[in-house]
Amino acid sequence: MAEILAGTDYELVDVEYVKERDWYLRVFVDKAGGIDLDDCQNLSERLSPALDKTDIIGGAYILEVSSPGIDRILKKDKDFVREAGKVVDVTLYAPLDGKKIFVGELEGRDEKFLRLKDFEPLPREKIAQVRLHIDF
Repeated sequence: MAEILAGTDYELVDVEYVKERDWYLRVFVDKAGGIDLDDCQNLSERLSPALDKTDIIGGAYILEVSSPGIDRILKKDKDFVREAGKVVDVTLYAPLDGKKIFVGELEGRDEKFLRLKDFEPLPREKIAQVRLHIDF
């Protein structure tokens, strides 16, 4: 996949291979200014023959190319740098001080802790997921 994205302004955000009713290979990409339907179609048309050629996944599956969405999951260090100052939803594996979900302004993270404004630092090993927060 990296070879196909090389030389483009697309960033590979995540890949998941999941069984729902059928098997799905979901490729999440982004670029400055965001992804649109034409981007998804273009990448799908480039990825599909390359995946068929390498045959790295045995059996049938449905390929989906998508934007990470407005509530994107933050995983990479650069995600946390880029989104500093924005409100995030932090979900823990198990409750900490009686809470499993924290919502706050992202100040940053280091090797041991995630820091949210107005909260004690959260140990990274206890964090299941960090997403951008959406206000409805």
